[in-house]
Amino acid sequence: METGNVIIGVVVGAAVGVALGILFAPAKGSVTRRNIKRETERQVEDLKDRFNDLIDDLAEKFDTVKEDVAGFAEKVMGKTEETVTAKS
Repeated sequence: METGNVIIGVVVGAAVGVALGILFAPAKGSVTRRNIKRETERQVEDLKDRFNDLIDDLAEKFDTVKEDVAGFAEKVMGKTEETVTAKS
């Protein structure tokens, strides 16, 4: 979860910096609003992309853990069957 917090912090910090830069820039209000809207849309898309990457990474890790657990379970079940067969 630390990676997610870092990503969110960076994106929010960048968005605030850009918004402040645009607000203090000497431009007409309509131009400034258009720039803010455009930059906000860009930041939202970037955040969506990063979030999707995070979800993909988590899904891959989940699949790996699931395969590892399945392999461990098969190994344990095999040893259990060997023990039962040996005692019979």
